[in-house]
Amino acid sequence: MKIKISADSTCDLSRELAERYDIAITPLYVTKNDLSFRDGIDITPEQIFEEAERTGELYKTAAVNITDYTGHFSHWLESYDAVIHFNIGSDFSVCHQNACIAAEEFDNVYIINSENLTVGTGILAIEAAEMAGDGASPADIVEQISEMITKVDVSFVLDKLKYLYMGGRCSGVAALGANLLNLKPCIEVRGGKMAVGKKYRGNLDKVAYTYAQNRLASPADIDRRRVFIVYTRGTDEAVISAVRRAVSEAGEFDEVLECFAGCVISSHCGPNTIGVIFCVK
Repeated sequence: MKIKISADSTCDLSRELAERYDIAITPLYVTKNDLSFRDGIDITPEQIFEEAERTGELYKTAAVNITDYTGHFSHWLESYDAVIHFNIGSDFSVCHQNACIAAEEFDNVYIINSENLTVGTGILAIEAAEMAGDGASPADIVEQISEMITKVDVSFVLDKLKYLYMGGRCSGVAALGANLLNLKPCIEVRGGKMAVGKKYRGNLDKVAYTYAQNRLASPADIDRRRVFIVYTRGTDEAVISAVRRAVSEAGEFDEVLECFAGCVISSHCGPNTIGVIFCVK
């Protein structure tokens, strides 16, 4: 049985990884002044950052619509027996709702709410692709992946709260206070929602190293098959290197993978955002 795995563009998998695991991507949208651009196709994170710095305004983000999903599923079902699609967490977007509505037209499309962001969705899609390659049925894949969702550890450190503030996701007082105190908040995904974890203080390269050490502090509990380092475009090389060093010191992984955050994730987090994402046993 041929099963197609697909995911929203917010999974932030690189083109190389999507091709390696035969994962199709459905792009979300970013919009401004009645113009609409497909994430990762019509616009880049660099353009979003440049516009935000120039005008003080952010592009807005928009979900994949029902028509897009219907066309996507129809296309792949021409050559596959089933489609398993991964959505960004339903608390972050109506993508999941739209995908479920579109899937009602088919009897061989399965929709999974990842309850996650960025590579937290991607890591589940890769697992599903490996299972499909090994001959697992759609029902078995959905069941096992659903059990994995709570085992995905997703977090990232923000350099500044400016973009969250511009996007209406934090108050001006909070953003000003964080900047004045040079705080770098760690954002965690817990139960399908974003929450503020530890607040670090200092230069981002030192903060990033300590953050990564903290996330990987229980090595016996970590699934060693793969760990992701994900960051926004333009992140300082010293920051990326600091996280690489912390990951290396945490013990061997079968794969250490690096990905850039796409337009949707970048527009909310801003430059110099970096995260370590993995699964626990």
